[in-house]
This record gives sequence, C-alpha cells and structure tokens, in this order.
Amino acid sequence: MGDILSQSEIDALLNSMMAGGEGISDAPPPAIKGKEARPYDFANPSKFNREQLRTLENIFDNFARATSSFLTGYLRTAAHLEVSSSEEIMYRDFNVALANPVILSMIELAPLKGTVIADMSSNVGYAIIDRILGGPGLGLTKMRDFSEIEKILLERVMLQILSFLPEPWEGVLPLRPRLEKIETNTQFAQIISPTDKVALVVLTIKIGSSEGNISFCLPHRVLEPVVDRLYTRFWYGQREEEDKEIYRERLEVELERAKVPVSVQVGKSKIMVNDFVNLQVGDIIPLDSYVSSDVNVLVGSMHKFHAKPGTSRGKYAVQITDLIEREESNNG
Repeated sequence: MGDILSQSEIDALLNSMMAGGEGISDAPPPAIKGKEARPYDFANPSKFNREQLRTLENIFDNFARATSSFLTGYLRTAAHLEVSSSEEIMYRDFNVALANPVILSMIELAPLKGTVIADMSSNVGYAIIDRILGGPGLGLTKMRDFSEIEKILLERVMLQILSFLPEPWEGVLPLRPRLEKIETNTQFAQIISPTDKVALVVLTIKIGSSEGNISFCLPHRVLEPVVDRLYTRFWYGQREEEDKEIYRERLEVELERAKVPVSVQVGKSKIMVNDFVNLQVGDIIPLDSYVSSDVNVLVGSMHKFHAKPGTSRGKYAVQITDLIEREESNNG
C-alpha cells in the first residue's frame, strides 16, 4: 500500500496543478487570511465571555459610585471606588492569592443559589475601623488579626455597602443580598470546588491615604441562571424600559400631588378709564353674564369647566356642569 499524502502535500499538489506545474512543490502553502486562531482549553472551557465580563464591570461601576458617596458621608473623609479589572479564573487561583488576615464577606444573592465572596484588603479594613472610632483613617503598619469588636464594626459597614447592590442589578435580576458572615481566616473560604470557574471583579478603593481593593468573587454556578442576561444590549435595554416605567409612575404620583390654582370667572365687563378711576363704594359694574348663566372655571389660566354658582355648607361653591375639550379650551 502506497504512502498516504499529508494535507499540506495535497494542498501543494493542487496549487502546483493550478499553476500549470508538475509534481509536488516544496514551497509551503499560502497562508489563509482571516482571524488569528486563539488557543482553547477543552479541559477547562470558558464560562464567561468578554462581553459578559464587561457587563459585570458596568454593574459594579454603578455600585462603586453609590458606595463612594455612602462611605464619604459615613466616614466623613474622602472615599473613592472604581472598577479596575474583571477576569475569569479558577477558584483555586483566587483562594491561593488570599493571605491571612483577610476580610471575607460571605454573601447570599437571593434568589440566586450559592455564596459570593467579597474580599476587602486588610489595610482598608483597618482604615475604616480607625475612622469609625474617631481616628485619622490610617492603616496598620503591622498586620494582626481582627478583634470581635472590629468584626462587628466591619459587618455593619458591609451591611450598608450591600444595600447598594440591588439597584445596579435590576436590569439583570432583582436581588436581595444578605450578609451571611465575615471570616478573617482563609481556611473558611472553601465554598466551591478549586477547579470551578469564577468571575473576579476587582474594585480599587481609597479612603484618605489608605488604598486597597475590594474583590468580588462570583462563581459561575451562582450566576448560571442569569448568565445569558449578562449582555450590554440586554442590560441597557431592560434598564431603559424599566427607567421609563419608573419615570412614568413617579410622574403620575407627583402630578396627583401637585397643587394648581382653580378660580371661577363670574363674568367680564369693559368700562372707561375715567369711570374706573372714579369708582366709589356702592357703585355697580354690569357684567356680560346673567344670574342664570354658567360661570367659567379656570385651572391656572386655562378655561377647563363650565359650572353653576351656589353654596355648600355655608360657603360659596360651584357645581361642574360641562368639561371643556382641549381644542375649545385653547381657542378660548
């Protein structure tokens, strides 16, 4: 049985025949123009694409702005948060990078199932505690474990911070975040398998002169029910429709509460300026209407209703008899 030609030899033979030559050429086949091939690990396939990670960045960017405003007022010092990066990694890579002592907030994002971790830099944690207790907000030069009182203070701050998560997530899913606990030891951070994929969103945080990070570790198995919604067009489209509906509802509520002047025009009259200047008590000005005529009810400056004058509970009143259509009101 003869030798089997390789694909490159077949391509070279075909190219040679098309060019009118004979035999197999030693020249390599021409390169195929197009997109550059990218490596793909079939043993560990990607769970998040670039656009989904970008959507997570947009969500946490809104979260960062709200948290910055809160911390600035709560700590009474300049605080700034911003998203610095987002990437997909294995959970073991996130876990290995942790160093004791840590500030790990175990978070449940109901109705999603599972636990999300927020890792705050120890230096930032110490700065927050220092500001709460009346200090200048400086981090410690020598790391130490956190006391029980310090953990309670950090829990209170994290509870406030987590309250800003639902709003930026509204375009994807209404969330009810709940702080399960705060751990300061990496041994208690084993929430999923080391080989599971997670989306890691890193926010840089600066409080006074102290800087650090808050890293949100979002396991794929937690976000899997909504991962198909993590697209910018879906997120913005949903938010735009929801924003319109919210605006419409708020507008209706505010309009119902708005106060507008309502006046009744009994009639009109024209007199000479000389007569107007010489008016005295007891003088009578004839109007262009009769006692039995309808009076005009004005809303602001717009003629909106016809009514009959009368009294109600000892006070002057009018009874609406007709509604003026918009075109007629404008002409009037």
